[in-house]
Amino acid sequence: MMAVDPVPQEVSVTDSCEPDPTHIGSEITVQSTETTTLLTENEPVSLCMTHTCMVDSVIQCSLLSDDVGFSIQQFVDRPHAIKYFTGFDNYDHFRYFLSVLGPASRHLSYKFLTMSVEDHLFMTLIKLRLAKDDTELGILFKISQKVVGKIYQVWLNFMYFQLKELNIWPSQSVVQQHMPLNFGRQFGTTRVILDATECTIEKPTNIALQSSTFSSYKNCNTVKTVLGITPHGAVSFISDTYGGSASDRQILERSALCSEAGMFQKGDSIMADRGIMVQDLFASKNVLVNTPHMLRGKSQLQPEEVIHDRRIASKRIHVERVIGLAKTFKILQKKLSIKRIQDAHKIIFVCFNIVNFRNCIVGPYA
Repeated sequence: MMAVDPVPQEVSVTDSCEPDPTHIGSEITVQSTETTTLLTENEPVSLCMTHTCMVDSVIQCSLLSDDVGFSIQQFVDRPHAIKYFTGFDNYDHFRYFLSVLGPASRHLSYKFLTMSVEDHLFMTLIKLRLAKDDTELGILFKISQKVVGKIYQVWLNFMYFQLKELNIWPSQSVVQQHMPLNFGRQFGTTRVILDATECTIEKPTNIALQSSTFSSYKNCNTVKTVLGITPHGAVSFISDTYGGSASDRQILERSALCSEAGMFQKGDSIMADRGIMVQDLFASKNVLVNTPHMLRGKSQLQPEEVIHDRRIASKRIHVERVIGLAKTFKILQKKLSIKRIQDAHKIIFVCFNIVNFRNCIVGPYA
């Protein structure tokens, strides 16, 4: 007896895969030439999901085919996304920072006409905030890697020189006006809190450069900057950037705090870590330097000295918090390439200046 191939069945769907909104879990009837089968509630799901996935894939393909690059305008109503990409709270906050940079932002020597001025700044901030490489940014903004590098370099230089025009060193009266309550009771004459921060760099091939940038504290090659904040938490001083081998004292000796007259008034004081031994540099200015006590051959500190040191530590922690806030810009955490070392002081200066455009992290009663 010869085997007979089965006759192909014609299948037709008499009901749509889309469920009736008035009847959840409605059944679907499938008719064939031989039998009529009533599918269960679970069986038509695969059919509906297949149809839905096909539709979604078509939509995704149509979206991907649109030649639209990344833009700040896509996140106008998404403040969390803007904060993630730029560090600013929302679109209005971002726009305010752009307005502070001035109208010169629209007259820079290098222009890329397919991107707006806002997107030039947006891309640069993403570079600083997330430490994206030029290739990835080029893919996101649909421009070449070379163009990304040019836009970033122009805007980094522009922000550096524009922000440098701002006088961030406040007067004594302004510092006193915004002095936190508890801080004022314990260290009311404090004008600035100093601390140093270091950013790692790639190991240079030049032996002399290796030596000048090697930090014994970090045990790697770094660049170092001394920073100062007011008791209220505003960044008020940013020194030049030096190799990691430079001491805090050497950096301060060459800074405006020591070289420029009128920075301090009689009776002012500076708060610093015990590693910043600069009391003699400011003694001639009648400025006291508050640092924790050192043992200096003693077996232990006196009780009043311990209490004093604890109070200093509780207030000096604010400068470390501000440094931590600035280092949410991941470019300060990422190892800087040798090619970018010449821009290290600009990157540090811009990132710490942006901190002043964010909400204060030191409370009024700190």
